[in-house]
Amino acid sequence: MPAKRHPKLVIVLGDQLDRNSAALRDFDPEADAIWMAEVREESTHVWSHKARIAVFLAAMRHFRDDMIGAGVRVLYQKLNDPKNLHRLDAELTKAIRRHKVERLIIVEPGDHRVLTSLQLVADEASIPLEVRIDEHFLASVDDFREHAAGRKSLRMEFFYREMRKRHGILMDGDQPIGGSWNYDQDNRGSFGKNGPGTVPPPPRFKTDNVTAEVLHLVETTFPEHPGSLKHFHWPMTPRQAGRALDAFLLHRLPEFGKYQDAMWTDEPFLYHSLISAALNLKLLDPLTVIQRAETEYREGRAPLAAVEGFIRQILGWREYVRGVYWLHMPDYLERNALQAERDLPEFYWTADTEMNCMRQAIGQTLEHGYAHHIQRLMVTGLYALLAGIHPKQVHEWYLSVYVDAVEWVELPNTLGMSQYADGGVMASKPYVASGKYIQRMSNYCEGCKFDPAKRTGENACPFTTLYWDFLVRHQDTLKSNQRMSMQLRNLSRLSESEVSAIRKRARDHLEE
Repeated sequence: MPAKRHPKLVIVLGDQLDRNSAALRDFDPEADAIWMAEVREESTHVWSHKARIAVFLAAMRHFRDDMIGAGVRVLYQKLNDPKNLHRLDAELTKAIRRHKVERLIIVEPGDHRVLTSLQLVADEASIPLEVRIDEHFLASVDDFREHAAGRKSLRMEFFYREMRKRHGILMDGDQPIGGSWNYDQDNRGSFGKNGPGTVPPPPRFKTDNVTAEVLHLVETTFPEHPGSLKHFHWPMTPRQAGRALDAFLLHRLPEFGKYQDAMWTDEPFLYHSLISAALNLKLLDPLTVIQRAETEYREGRAPLAAVEGFIRQILGWREYVRGVYWLHMPDYLERNALQAERDLPEFYWTADTEMNCMRQAIGQTLEHGYAHHIQRLMVTGLYALLAGIHPKQVHEWYLSVYVDAVEWVELPNTLGMSQYADGGVMASKPYVASGKYIQRMSNYCEGCKFDPAKRTGENACPFTTLYWDFLVRHQDTLKSNQRMSMQLRNLSRLSESEVSAIRKRARDHLEE
């Protein structure tokens, strides 16, 4: 029996699981079909964490079942099908030929590599590929291009203010509620010696048959990949994602702002929302999330600083990094402004290091596929920046190990914000600090063999040593950056013998 003809094929990728997608707007269930494919390529082009693979596959299968239940025909290629060609382009080509497809529709992918590959398939098949605006986002790619046009530099703060005004978020007429756009200074608290106390745990979701099947599939298909599935707890459906949001707003948002930068031993989640993966898979609508958080403030259940800090991450940073990604790709991927060339250390894949802060951040990453933004920026990212690790290797690690990693959001945050490899597109200065910052924001230094106050000697903290070594190496590049002037003045106070000792200790550490 010949395959049914589908004049229009709607491509749905693993991070496009929006039940209200623009790609489905004029869908004809009598003639059209959704096409989805699980392929090894998407788990192996970077060495993906088992939990990251499972999040995508389980969420895709739940979306498939929802669509089928709604009477939609879904052409679905499973990973363990013996006929699977394990490349998106090859599987799509096969589907086009089999079903005599005349037209392809997709919303904007989150990965330039994927968009290029799918466009090539359409060109070779001589059929049109219609790429629709992804209305999940609150600013389109063209909106951001318009914002960026004519500006000598881009800064998230100004974009964020435009977005607040456009969408009427935390506004009192044409002014920000409370009289300030940004309450970042109120959101840098640490826990002190007594620690965080009892933190409300995030919700746990029952592993249904679909998710259980995927977990088994990932364990058996990718046994050598990093990470663990023992504590898999991520929401896989819009309903579960809604429950995760409810739990955050009720139990953790009030304290989120004050402690969003804080870290504590064996506390991987603290007051964070844990909804970034659900947002990036399109299981949650960002405007709904933002408006519900604003309601918590307006109804007196959460302080303004906490709500503004949370909203800024979604309405500000999330939208901003996507704009930067599509404004500068594909060459953005190759940028290396500081000429960092070292290889990523092996302990990033094992957590086998004497640096307790790195062991904590990497260990929880391997266990859960998660670390919060300060652990990423000011622990694992900071070490890579100070040590001069090649930014593309750092990018590939972050894309591999986090369940919320899609290239549009991960690449600018890693290569730009964390590694300063874009030379200042994302951030106005390199985010560099000594081990004293980690000591101030966590208890990681307690019991660690290294002393954050020391920059030389056998027990000198590698972060502190490498911080000063970084300033020495890059002082000519950074001297024109006004935001680095204080740090460079402090460097100038060191004697030549101190600088030589720092440089030797840094070399010794890196060679170990």
